[in-house]
Amino acid sequence: MNTVSIGRRSALGSVLAATVLACPAIGQERFPNRPVRFLIPWAPGGTLDAFIRLQAELFQQDTGQSLIIENRPGARGTLAAQFLLTQAKPDGYTIAHHHLSVIRHPFLTKRPSWDPVNDFTYIMQQTGFVFGHVVHPASGWNTLADMFAEARRQPGRLTYGTSGIATSNHLAMEELCEKEGVQMVHVPYRGTSENITAVLARQLDCIANSNSWAPVVETGQLRLLAVWTKERLRSFPNAPTLLELGYGMVVTSPYGIAGPKGMDPELVETLHQAFRKTQFHPRVQEFMATNDMPNEYLGPADYTAFARERAGYEQRMVTRLNLSID
Repeated sequence: MNTVSIGRRSALGSVLAATVLACPAIGQERFPNRPVRFLIPWAPGGTLDAFIRLQAELFQQDTGQSLIIENRPGARGTLAAQFLLTQAKPDGYTIAHHHLSVIRHPFLTKRPSWDPVNDFTYIMQQTGFVFGHVVHPASGWNTLADMFAEARRQPGRLTYGTSGIATSNHLAMEELCEKEGVQMVHVPYRGTSENITAVLARQLDCIANSNSWAPVVETGQLRLLAVWTKERLRSFPNAPTLLELGYGMVVTSPYGIAGPKGMDPELVETLHQAFRKTQFHPRVQEFMATNDMPNEYLGPADYTAFARERAGYEQRMVTRLNLSID
């Protein structure tokens, strides 16, 4: 969760000038001079997959080399990270989608497989997910304050659903409950679609999950109380943010691009500039706007600093909630 780090984030400044990627002579070779593998630790399909595949098209146009997408789902989204650790060379030709579960994972087990900061090379943070609080209209709650007031009247009775134990939205919801001084029961599901089914059936009081709920909110079947992004959503302009409501929180579970440990800084900067150019291409910006994808861009140094700060947060929350995958 990127809460207090908002003010630390680098200003974007002007969009990268439309220059062709300048490829340094790393190892006396032009980079890239062959296809680059990009590992995605999720199954094909969905907004994230489409986001990367659109950038792959632009990457090839700019560099003359393919960005080959490989989906590696399973193991709580850590298979791409495991490949970076055990098989990838630090030559820039194997990189991966990197997300908060990779940073959190070592603190969930007594036998951690990696250091979440020092065992990876952080290249560029890109965007994140849109989370929100969604309830059934029959609940009678029109605001987040209404829901928490009811939770205060009925300690330990109201339920909220997420996509699993120790997810970013689970940790964020526990932090919100702590701020409000209330107790709610966490009900982990396998995904947002199951959350939606449960709330529609009045088997769950609240969804605290990513925005697969958008279609049923648009039709009025469910009600959006608040969103967790820095700014209000274009699709739901009437829903306030957690920042507006005074919680001092932005929760987007930001993700980006990482490589194996030990990449040459010049090589990292080359990849950074290549993906910054694709991300700020008008086609990608329109895709992000259409899908309400938040801007979470960070360059290599700031992304590494964020990972270090986030690792401390993850360790504290996992310890406080006594979470484990062992």
